[in-house]
Amino acid sequence: MVLDLFKLDGKVAIVTGANTGLGQKMCVALAEAGAYVCGVARRSCDETKSLIEDGKFFEIIADLSIMSNAKIIVDKVMEKYKRVDILVNNAGMIIREDAINYKEDDFENLYKVNEKMPFLLSQEVANVFMKQGGGKIINIASMLSFQGGVRVIGYTASKHAILGITKALANEWAKYNINVNAIAPGYMATNNTSNLRSDEQRSNEILNRIPAGRWGTNDDMMGAVLYLASDASNYVHGTVLCVDGGWMAR
Repeated sequence: MVLDLFKLDGKVAIVTGANTGLGQKMCVALAEAGAYVCGVARRSCDETKSLIEDGKFFEIIADLSIMSNAKIIVDKVMEKYKRVDILVNNAGMIIREDAINYKEDDFENLYKVNEKMPFLLSQEVANVFMKQGGGKIINIASMLSFQGGVRVIGYTASKHAILGITKALANEWAKYNINVNAIAPGYMATNNTSNLRSDEQRSNEILNRIPAGRWGTNDDMMGAVLYLASDASNYVHGTVLCVDGGWMAR
């Protein structure tokens, strides 16, 4: 049955930024498909845990601006489950400021969380995947992986970099049965876009360009992450799946 390709029974997934928003719903999707989910966040993931079947969720509290935590996170997962099959690099931060006033420390912090940590986590899980015979890495990109945006220079730079990392790792690791792909969410109704949505003029400008005519929701990410995490995408390497209501088509 083709639907069997989407089953994740017995798989172990790591999802960063698991306590809220897109990350939370991606955790739920993976768990409902059968995976054990290790949710990583700076704050409690109790709400996420409450949405997932008992015993399917393992919380790891970690600051992703501290690079040594990449190895610690993967070591904790391996200690508990003895394997890892899926990594979703979802956690990220955004700082809105005119480029002329952008602080060096802010740029550096965005680089660490949005770009460097996803690479280091990918490196750590790839060492496991190579021994296991394969695995899935899913990076969360953005519409600003393709466009410049306004007042988001650090975020835009990091999300352009995520696409480069996705393609470069896919080229190197496909031969090990490691699939490295990305999801680029469109304009989603999350905490990161609350300022945009509260600005009536800017919100209307955005909505007028989205063929679907609405902001995306957390639920819109569930099918996309399941596809790229499952055997249904075994021959998909280095691609970017836009979940954007048609934004990139216009």
